[in-house]
Amino acid sequence: MEDADKGSQLLTDSAPEVGEDAVTSVESPAPPPAMTEEERQELQEELLKVEDEIQTLSQVLAAKEKQVADIKRKLGITPLNELKQNISKTWQEVTTSTAYRRTSETLSQASLKATAAFSTVGSAISRKLEDVRNTPGFKSFEEKVETIKTKMTPAASPTEPANLDSSGATTESLLSQPEPTTEGETPMH
Repeated sequence: MEDADKGSQLLTDSAPEVGEDAVTSVESPAPPPAMTEEERQELQEELLKVEDEIQTLSQVLAAKEKQVADIKRKLGITPLNELKQNISKTWQEVTTSTAYRRTSETLSQASLKATAAFSTVGSAISRKLEDVRNTPGFKSFEEKVETIKTKMTPAASPTEPANLDSSGATTESLLSQPEPTTEGETPMH
């Protein structure tokens, strides 16, 4: 008797819910209820009628989709343009969302705080370098470098020869001499 009760519970539990496709039901379908030949005939006719309506609606939908494609083609609306419009619309929806605004505000505040922190760190480093530069050890090092630099840089002395070319003539003397000419020509200056 308990097995019979369990069997009846399974039948009620296996009935598909509203919107659930009976084909996707995991459990085996319940046996069809006993019906007269006349009821069976009516259901067969209704099934054919519904299947015919589905076929008609599919054909109408296909015709409407073709009509939409033709209209878009005449308007110059390409799939790429549609994609651009969809992306633009989506971006606009994202940027106007509350979550985006909150995130943007938070990042803006974080940016301001980071800028202030970097500025503070930069100022601290500058102060520390200035403090190091003012220490006696650094000043002594700086003086030694300056001394070495002075010793290594040659100073122009009046006894050194002026700029000489390969013939031994100075650059200044070459510039002041007239150019050699051939007979009958006048020098060009």
